Amino acid sequence: MGLAQRKVATTAAKLAHVSSQHLKALPPKHSLLPGKVANAAAPPIFDAQSWANAQPPPRSTLAAFAHRVGLANVVPSTDVIQQACTHPSFIQLFTRQHPDQPLPATNASLATLGNSLLGLFATEFVNSSYPHLPTRVMKAAVSAHVGPTTCANLARELGVTPILRWQRTPTTSSHSAVLHADALASVPRALTALVYQYRSLRSARRFAERFFFSREVDLRGMIKFRDPKQTLLETVAKFGRERPISRLLKETGRYSNSPVFVVGIFSGADQLGEGFGSSLKMAEYRAAEDSLLRLYLTRQPPHLVQLPTSTFPDAKGSILELDGPEGAYSPVSMGDSEVLYGSAGRAGIRVPGARSQAAVEAAAEDDLEDYL
Repeated sequence: MGLAQRKVATTAAKLAHVSSQHLKALPPKHSLLPGKVANAAAPPIFDAQSWANAQPPPRSTLAAFAHRVGLANVVPSTDVIQQACTHPSFIQLFTRQHPDQPLPATNASLATLGNSLLGLFATEFVNSSYPHLPTRVMKAAVSAHVGPTTCANLARELGVTPILRWQRTPTTSSHSAVLHADALASVPRALTALVYQYRSLRSARRFAERFFFSREVDLRGMIKFRDPKQTLLETVAKFGRERPISRLLKETGRYSNSPVFVVGIFSGADQLGEGFGSSLKMAEYRAAEDSLLRLYLTRQPPHLVQLPTSTFPDAKGSILELDGPEGAYSPVSMGDSEVLYGSAGRAGIRVPGARSQAAVEAAAEDDLEDYL
């Protein structure tokens, strides 16, 4: 066995998804060096790594993956799973290794459809679970649930790496670079599209709830306030509540090197938030921030969350061709929009909410009341 043959065998042994049992010929014919001929051109260098990457994964591996993610009874064959695990960048590698064979099917269209479905499911889930969440934070939460990083991490957890077929490509004038994380992220999106294609929209949503929305996302770190006191003033006025007042609840060591103050913010008899700090300003800042976080992070109980896509019948086929009973859905009441501190319309006039018009007209100060 020559050097090229040993290199092919060694490379194939290192890759878990390349099995010599399903290969037609090992080593391939173009890896063998021809006999010495006088005045003959040097043969092209055989790339064993590229040849191994171009080989299809065993069907047993694809079947095991389908059972692992719960799609064994959904997809008709393992060829569909292989298509979902084939990135469009693999075409260039396949064409170079097998120029005479037909091109394999890729997950380009499936990933596009799955990305739209995941965006739809995540948007309605976050919006229904956190009705008071600001728009920018809601977009960040949607990306945290179904973004590229989350999809790539989920693909690694599902074991997509051994059966993924892709090729790293550099940045060009018309296309961006394709990295390993980009190829991995396309697989969960394609699997979501397969569930929708062979089952229904509600089945695809349940698939997303099982693998994506079951993860905990820290929304508290996504909300930042430039001036929480001013934002709290406008928020309370928008909801038509009494003007917030800061009250010193507890203190210790005022004249020591490490004092601690605990400040609470009240709107009438209701306490909105509480904060502590080594100074009164720091404690008041944290109390105002805590008040806003309690409002924006108010979550609907899971049994009260209703999603718009629950109205579609739970039947196989496209949503445009379904025929069956629709699910019940009660939309939440629409109120004032979110508070955008320092923002204004085209006219440059900041208009308060409808419920707080009288409260805004009665307010004359621009800051929180002093400590009582």
